[in-house]
Amino acid sequence: MSVVNILLFIVLPYISLAIFLIGSIYKYNKLMYKYSSLSSQFVEGDTLFWGIIPFHWGMVILFAGHLIAFLIPSTLLAWNSDPVRLLILEGSGIIFALNVLGGLILLFARRLINTRVFAITNRMDILLYIILITQVILGIWVAVYFRWGSSWFASVLTPYLWSLITFTPSINSIIELPMIIQLHILGFYFILLLFPFTRLVHMLVAPFHYIPRKYQQVMWTWDSKTVRSKDNTWTEQRPYNN
Repeated sequence: MSVVNILLFIVLPYISLAIFLIGSIYKYNKLMYKYSSLSSQFVEGDTLFWGIIPFHWGMVILFAGHLIAFLIPSTLLAWNSDPVRLLILEGSGIIFALNVLGGLILLFARRLINTRVFAITNRMDILLYIILITQVILGIWVAVYFRWGSSWFASVLTPYLWSLITFTPSINSIIELPMIIQLHILGFYFILLLFPFTRLVHMLVAPFHYIPRKYQQVMWTWDSKTVRSKDNTWTEQRPYNN
């Protein structure tokens, strides 16, 4: 067990978790306005829709799958004991991962190509997209070339993660894994480390209280395309509806 392995798989997780917790709480208390995704929907909505839907739904399913493997590994292993169920689970995971990758690439291209969206894009946004895309590609790579990941996740990674939680870190099994899998694990730690400083932080205050509310009908009193056009000069007078 080398010093590098100890730093990467024992020290880094605790540092990432500490920064995640302290940074998220501090940002909520001191910088509440920035505790959001600072949506660019009103700047450009069409491309955003086709990127954000597969990204969000894919991420929800993938996160739920990883969480199940972490919380109830024995149940997952029992499910995977049937080859048909195992194939369905693994195949579904790859499909949702491809959805996430496609959505991320579309959203990243939107940030770089659309001049109005690019104007409200900062360096952390670009770094976040690069890390997320890399992480998803690594995940797909693992799923394709190191098959039955749901089973060995429950058998190998879950005990490792629980050892971190109980402050009895054991990385003997982790350091024997292929480098691609190790990079995928480290990618999660880096995302956790950067979480409070990115748009991802809005996930912690998702507006679930809006779900039971009735829909709000919004009516434009002027032509929305005219208002949003980048060719129009700004005026104090509201443009008339056509």
